[in-house]
Amino acid sequence: MSASVLIIYTGGTIGMKEDPMDGTLKPFDFSQIKAEVPELNKFAVRIDSYTFDPLIDSSDVEPSLWISLAEIIRDRYEEYDGFVILHGTDTMAYSASTLSFMLEGLTKPVIFTGSQLPIGVPRTDGKENLISAVEIAAAKDEKGHARVPEVAICFDSQLLRGNRCVKYSAEAFNAFASPNCPPLAEAGINIRYNTDLIRKPVYWDAQLRVQTRLDTRVSILKVHPGMTPQVMRSVVCDPLTRACILETYGSGNALSREWFLDILREATAKGKILLNVTQCKSGTVNMDLYATGASLKHAGVLSGVDITTEAALGKLFCLMGRNDNNDWVKTMLEKDLCGEISK
Repeated sequence: MSASVLIIYTGGTIGMKEDPMDGTLKPFDFSQIKAEVPELNKFAVRIDSYTFDPLIDSSDVEPSLWISLAEIIRDRYEEYDGFVILHGTDTMAYSASTLSFMLEGLTKPVIFTGSQLPIGVPRTDGKENLISAVEIAAAKDEKGHARVPEVAICFDSQLLRGNRCVKYSAEAFNAFASPNCPPLAEAGINIRYNTDLIRKPVYWDAQLRVQTRLDTRVSILKVHPGMTPQVMRSVVCDPLTRACILETYGSGNALSREWFLDILREATAKGKILLNVTQCKSGTVNMDLYATGASLKHAGVLSGVDITTEAALGKLFCLMGRNDNNDWVKTMLEKDLCGEISK
C-alpha cells in the first residue's frame, strides 16, 4: 500500500507563481501540485492538499494559526502517513517549535518547508525543498514505522529538528541553522538519516494528543548595554506578564548592578517565571560559570540550557496553557520534553 501525505499550504513564497498576464506573483492551485512539480509523480505516494483561505503572510502568524494547524493534523491524522506544512520563512522556526509541544504522542512526520524564491521562477529552491519534504514525510523503516516521527524543518538538503532551528539568513538558500543539534537527515544522492538522533515514541500505537490552549502572557527582554531600570521593570514586572525570557550575554551573563538584580528579585517575589536564554546562536547557558550568572540564579532565574528563543516561547505558551501553577511550569521548563534542550 502506497504512503499518503497531506500538504498544508498556509502561505509564503514557495506557493507563488508569476501570472503571465501581468507579471505579478500569485498563489497557484495546490490541488494541481503534481502538474507544477512533476517530479512528485515518481514517488509512489498519494498526495492531497489543503490550502488556508485567506493565505497568511508569515510575518502575520499568530497562535491562532498554530491551533488551526494542530486541529487539521488531529482531524486528518488517521488518513495520512505524514504531513508537509508550507510556510513563510520569517516565522517558520516559531511555528515548528510551538507545534512540537502542541502535538503530544506524535508518531508521524510533520515537516515544515518553504523557499527563498517562488516555486514558479527558474532558480527556485522551492521544488527541491518540497520534493525532499514529501519523500521524508512518506518514508518508513523496515517495520513500517515513520522514519522521522517529529516536527522538523526541511530546507536546503537538510532536515533539522523544528524546535532547534533559527532563521539564519534572509537571502541564502540555507536559510535555517540548528547550531546546537545536528541534522536529523541530509539529502544528497540518497537521504541519510541520523537514526540515533531521531526521537521515537514510547508506543507506536499511541493516540495523538493535541493541546490547543496556549497562554501567551510572555515577554522577551534582550539584555543590552545602556538598558534602564524603567524599561526593564516595564517588561519584566508588568501585571499582564506571567513569564519573561531574558536573552543574556554569552553563557548566561547579565548586568551585576544592584538595581538589575533588585528588579529580578521583585519579579520572582511576584511569582513571575524568568528563563535565561543566551543571545549566542551556539552554546549553552551555565549560570554557575561566572559570578554574574550565579547572581541571576540566586535571584530566581531558571536556566534555559541551550534552548532557542523560538522554542522557549513555544514551550512557555504550551506549559502555561496546561497549568495555572507557576511552580509546576518552572519544574517542566527544566525538563527536555521533545528534544528542545541537550541533556
